[in-house]
Formats: sequence, C-alpha cells, structure tokens
Amino acid sequence: MKLLIAIINNDDCPTVLSEITREGFSVTKLSTSGGFLRAGNSTLLIGVEDDKVDSVIGIIGRFSSKRTETIQATPAYPGEFMMTMPVEVKVGGATVFVLDVEKFIKL
Repeated sequence: MKLLIAIINNDDCPTVLSEITREGFSVTKLSTSGGFLRAGNSTLLIGVEDDKVDSVIGIIGRFSSKRTETIQATPAYPGEFMMTMPVEVKVGGATVFVLDVEKFIKL
C-alpha cells in the first residue's frame, strides 16, 4: 500500500477531488499554504494499493493545470516605495509524494 501526498492549487481542488472520488478512491483534503506566492493550496492524502498509484497520479495530472498569472512584484526591502513592474509567474500543477505504508488500519 502507498500513501500519496498531493499538493495542488486551490483552483484545481474541486475537480481533482470529484474525479478521485468518482473513481472510487478515498481522499482527505487539508487546506495549506506556502510556496513562492504564499498562495492557498490543498494537500490531499490518498491511500491506494500499489497497482493503483499510476491511476491516481494520472487523475491528478489531468486536472491540475499549470497556468501563468501576472502579479505585482513587491519591493525587496521593507519601507521601499519604488514602483514595480508586473511579473508573470507559473502557478498550478501538482507536487505528488509517494510513500510506502507499513500498516493501514481503518476503524
């Protein structure tokens, strides 16, 4: 058995959750934040049998799209008041960790 920890963009979360559960997998969603933009993410915990890992990763990949957003860059130093130019950054996609599970108990 494996535990998949998937970190996805909040915008993609409803669709990813819907598809994972529609395929019969159980998933737990945690609200998280972090990364370069300190933006809201969702972390999904998914326990699956070894032979189903690629199937779940495929679902996550299909419904976690990368996209470009324009943000206003912040000054490098506190109190700095110079005008900054908008910057394009890539957001979205998914980061998935696959861990071995020694024991699984459902109570």
